[in-house]
Amino acid sequence: MNALINWLNKHVVPVAAKIGSIRWLIALRDAFIAVMPLTLAGSLATVINALVRDLPTSFGWTGFVNSMQWLISIDSLVWTGTMAILGLLFAFTFGYQMCVQYKVEPIAGGLVSLGTFIMGLPQNFSLILSNTLTHGDTKTLTGAGAAVDGKNITAWGYFNFNKYFGSAGFFTVMIMGAISVTIYIWLMKKNITIKMPDSVPPAVAKAFTGIIPATAGLYVVGVIDYLFSLSHTTVIDFISQTIQDPLLNIGQGYGSVLLVTILVQVLWFFGIHGTNVLMPITESIWMTAQFANINAANKGQALPYMWTRSDFDFYVWIGGAGSTLLLILAILAFSTREDQRAVAKLSLVPGIFNINEPVMFGMPIVLDPIYFIPFVIAPIVMVSTSYAALSMGWVLPVKANMPWAMPPFLNTFLGTLDWRAVVLQLVNMVIGFLIYVPFVKAANNVNTQAEA
Repeated sequence: MNALINWLNKHVVPVAAKIGSIRWLIALRDAFIAVMPLTLAGSLATVINALVRDLPTSFGWTGFVNSMQWLISIDSLVWTGTMAILGLLFAFTFGYQMCVQYKVEPIAGGLVSLGTFIMGLPQNFSLILSNTLTHGDTKTLTGAGAAVDGKNITAWGYFNFNKYFGSAGFFTVMIMGAISVTIYIWLMKKNITIKMPDSVPPAVAKAFTGIIPATAGLYVVGVIDYLFSLSHTTVIDFISQTIQDPLLNIGQGYGSVLLVTILVQVLWFFGIHGTNVLMPITESIWMTAQFANINAANKGQALPYMWTRSDFDFYVWIGGAGSTLLLILAILAFSTREDQRAVAKLSLVPGIFNINEPVMFGMPIVLDPIYFIPFVIAPIVMVSTSYAALSMGWVLPVKANMPWAMPPFLNTFLGTLDWRAVVLQLVNMVIGFLIYVPFVKAANNVNTQAEA
């Protein structure tokens, strides 16, 4: 065991620490965190509509649904201003957070990233009709600026709101936004800017300072967008088809889910916040999938992804990474060590709300060779049972975003609106508890030997 810990400490921990300090990844993490209030508001609207519209409709309670149309309409408006435009919001927060990391004017950087996202969107729409239009209808549409070719209608000057403004734009922002904002930051750092006299008000001087860097960044991505247009495609479509969709599909595989689970546990064991270090990966892949599920649920469509970001919190990291709430319960039930029982009592309430730092560093679990095995094994078993239940259709996928600090059972039910998800969480809690118990008893023996 000591040899394994030493090897991990020598080869894994330094790499993880280095990754965790990359400013681009920190900005990506903070950009996702920044949009969290809006994602929670949009998720609340989705949950309410599911309770007052979708669920009653399935029972034929049309009268109740009709009486709640006012609330359904309000929820739809809230969703439109949050989840439906999440890509747009993320475009700004990503550029802003990158500039915060590199200590340059952040608002202009956020606007550069936002402008980059808009530039990469198709500005036309097309419709395929079931029947050919009459000559009069064709003349009317062409007179209004549309192009009619048989059953196909196209028009310029429109953004496809449903297709691009949601989570579909995340990877485009991460790549193209990073290019434009990096140019902006580099030129700002090199002081290749317009210098204004000291007599000019600071707000005006700041605005002029960013003109050259922002223009350069936007023109570079403009050239890239233009080159893609020569191939009759757009940057966002290309990135979605070749990068985002394949990564999201890979993220649905058991191996990907298991690997992230193990890495988070190993990093936490060495005192590195594994959840934060890997957040750029978990948010980019599984949170993007979750947002796609939320938008699909709001439209009454089938949920496209089985495994999402919240599945880790619901079924694998109950009480925090390592499902330490279950360790706390095992200690309170079976430990004879007063030191560990004291820490467990203090950590119980924070653990219910998924805050596990008190037990991680107060016990401590960090670098404790006894608890290393269950700390890694329990989440592995729990993620395996959860993945199997979801893949076999025993539990519905996540359709709403819940605050990470929401207690067990409540978070699972509201996130899925499926009572079976609560049962799965309870089963996993029992499994994790039973895995921890033998090691809690072993810790009792260690204490006895130390006293002898």
